[in-house]
Amino acid sequence: MLFPMSRNPEEPVYNRIEEARTALGLTRQELADRVGVHYQTIGYLEREEYSPSLVLALRIAKALNQEVTELFSLTPLKKGR
Repeated sequence: MLFPMSRNPEEPVYNRIEEARTALGLTRQELADRVGVHYQTIGYLEREEYSPSLVLALRIAKALNQEVTELFSLTPLKKGR
């Protein structure tokens, strides 16, 4: 059985990944290595061009020593808190 694709775009997920990553002095490659993804995936996430899976969001939060709710939101985040 085939299910129709949704015509509604996915709700965006906003984040502070770049801010947290640079505060720790990590490159995109270093963060990618820690969470098991390609460095370009980190770039897509930081530019909010891609929404992470729950597992990836949890891995990123752990790698950056942050709570998921400090890094990700369904509403725009103010940068630099």
